[in-house]
Amino acid sequence: MDETLDPPSFDELRKLGHRMVDDMFGYLEGLRERPVWQPMPDEVRARLREPLPLRPQGAEQVYADFTDLVLPYVTGNAHARFWGWVCGNGTGMSMLAELLAATVNSSVDGFDDAGTHVEGRVIEWLKTMLGYRPEASGVLLSGASMANLVGLTVARNNLPGHDIKARGVTRPLTVYGSVETHSSVRKAVQILGLGTQALRTVPVDAQYRVDVGALEAAIAADRAAGATPMCIVGNVGTVNTGAIDDLVALADLAARERIWLHVDGAFGACAALSPELRPLLPGLERADSLAFDLHKWMYFPYEAGCVLVRSDAEHRAAFRYDAAYMAPNTRGIAAERGQQFTEYGPQLSRGFRALKIWMGLKELGVDRFRSLIEQNVEQARYLAALVEAHPELELLAPVSLNVVCLRYRGEGGLDDDRLNDLNRELLARLQESGVAVPSHTILRGRYAIRCSITNHRSRRSDFELLVHEVARLGRSL
Repeated sequence: MDETLDPPSFDELRKLGHRMVDDMFGYLEGLRERPVWQPMPDEVRARLREPLPLRPQGAEQVYADFTDLVLPYVTGNAHARFWGWVCGNGTGMSMLAELLAATVNSSVDGFDDAGTHVEGRVIEWLKTMLGYRPEASGVLLSGASMANLVGLTVARNNLPGHDIKARGVTRPLTVYGSVETHSSVRKAVQILGLGTQALRTVPVDAQYRVDVGALEAAIAADRAAGATPMCIVGNVGTVNTGAIDDLVALADLAARERIWLHVDGAFGACAALSPELRPLLPGLERADSLAFDLHKWMYFPYEAGCVLVRSDAEHRAAFRYDAAYMAPNTRGIAAERGQQFTEYGPQLSRGFRALKIWMGLKELGVDRFRSLIEQNVEQARYLAALVEAHPELELLAPVSLNVVCLRYRGEGGLDDDRLNDLNRELLARLQESGVAVPSHTILRGRYAIRCSITNHRSRRSDFELLVHEVARLGRSL
């Protein structure tokens, strides 16, 4: 008989699958009783270095290895007290949606199938949610890093007078962003063949927002030197402090100079869902391209990023290609191919990312997400107030949205170098204790304990515990 990877009967695998689902819901229900993160013991590391399996081990054994070797030692961002970097939690329904997406295993590239239509509808919903241009195009990607790359690629490939798709980069092109711009923009500049020196990093003000005057001067200097300014990158929620650049000023400058305006709104763009927070983002709709994530401040599981582009024609022109095997047919599954997502980004093979978003938005409604985003902002303000009221702690940056940077200062008498060492050790002990996981950054030479609050499970009591533990560990050091 011809072989297959399916079992002769699904009965035993079905039973195991039911147990997995029960176990995972139990895992979510018991998160607060678990450490946020814990170091992996040496014996577990050794077991994970097993040789390539040539013989079957069986589904039961494989699942046992997952529960023993993997589940206890994950990053921990599902936990209520994970505030490191910018990581969302995931939800129960989106967990199940991933199972459904893996079952049908659609390659969503533009066939006349449900996957294409669901992603197209999700893109329309996202434009509405963020108040972006209704005529814009969009595509789901792995995350904002890839979305930044796509946005800058569209800017590069549509430069007037440059046939870059055919001839490559023949003249110096420059890209502009503040010193707070995310490292993925630097990586995109390198991948696009512009070279790191093409990225102009501009100073910021006391609020960590781009200095628009310095930006304008940099553009003028580059034009005088014979370079072609290609793109301005504006930030909506910088990764260090959550700062929001003046998008209106950037859009005005980009229009005057005829430069593409790309906005990195990896997590901050989602604040546009809230009528209360939307006034913090004036000019967002004027971006020529907009990158953001749904696995950050929309709490969906990884991977779920998106880029929106003002012009469908320009977006498609940047990535369009001709291949006989991808051409539309007159009838059948490849008929028309009107929304061919493979022509809006670098990927041909594309997973069914849209399903978890489609199901999650339908299950809970956008108002529920809006309320949670507002709650996170209130929690950030509450944490900042706790820090400011504590005699041994201090804030190291203004709180613009949902990022709080603090340090243990003690009763005074320590210089910044010693405080940096102390807070570095304090953070390591805090993470290793399993109580909470903030991350870190450096702000004007000072080591900061950084809390990025994109967590739908956090409570006010969690932030009270954090402040208590930071002060306790600081005294012990």
